[in-house]
Amino acid sequence: MNSNNDFQNREFQKQLEQKVQKIEDILQGYLPKQKGYQSVIMEAMGYSLLAGGKRLRPMLMQETFRLYNGTSKALHPFIAAIEMIHTYSLVHDDLPAMDNDEYRRGRKTTHIVYGEDMGILAGDALLNYAFETAFRAFVIEPEDSLLIGRALAVLGEKAGIYGMIGGQVIDVKETGRKITKDVLDTIYRLKTAALIEAAMMIGAILGGASEEEVKKVEKIAEYVGVAFQVQDDILDVTSTSETLGKPVHSDEKNEKTTYVTLVGIEEAKQEVERLSREAVALLHQLPGENEFLEQLLTQLIHREK
Repeated sequence: MNSNNDFQNREFQKQLEQKVQKIEDILQGYLPKQKGYQSVIMEAMGYSLLAGGKRLRPMLMQETFRLYNGTSKALHPFIAAIEMIHTYSLVHDDLPAMDNDEYRRGRKTTHIVYGEDMGILAGDALLNYAFETAFRAFVIEPEDSLLIGRALAVLGEKAGIYGMIGGQVIDVKETGRKITKDVLDTIYRLKTAALIEAAMMIGAILGGASEEEVKKVEKIAEYVGVAFQVQDDILDVTSTSETLGKPVHSDEKNEKTTYVTLVGIEEAKQEVERLSREAVALLHQLPGENEFLEQLLTQLIHREK
């Protein structure tokens, strides 16, 4: 039984690496060329975007799209756009005015390499260029313009004041204060889950899912996003800087309330388990089958780094 599990895990890891490489190729293809007097900003954008990472959001988008046997060529610009938006948020998160981190994914953060001014501008550039990239979908697949319009609306909302930015605002505003579980849940739903929701919803929309199915996908992504962030809280306490590729105990340093500080490690772990079960149960209610997607959701939630 164990050997069978080991084989399945090896197969999953092999597929994962292949899929990550394909996403890396897509990102490379959509990065702007370094030219003009402003070429340093394209260089900083590339440094930030190609710093590695799980490529979770584009992969979830792609695998949800595959769940519906999607064929639209509009997918690729959205894959690049979602990762650009995620990357810009990390670049700004690392700034001295925010978390003031010097390392991300095992190497120096963008503002340390290029200066604080270029760190701010690189984040701005990635956000703006993300939408420039997504708009290319209209040219690539003009007959899918209605679906592309819906996908863009989701991307804008989930990345903005009613999504990721809204969550970041509450997070910054409440840092150093004791907050309730309700406020913490709101931060996690907006700051972390919203962009994961965008990824999976866009994959479903471009794949041809119904409105009702898109709502179910949104709920799955919410569970996954919150569980992912709670697991992040746990790893910040239990892991090492070498394993994570970024400083540990940063939440404590920044006086942030987390699930661990609020309810303790054991209850935080139970919450991760509960959300994981809810997500998988809801996934089974959707049409189509994607074993890799189910395993991906489980692995991401229960990751060790």
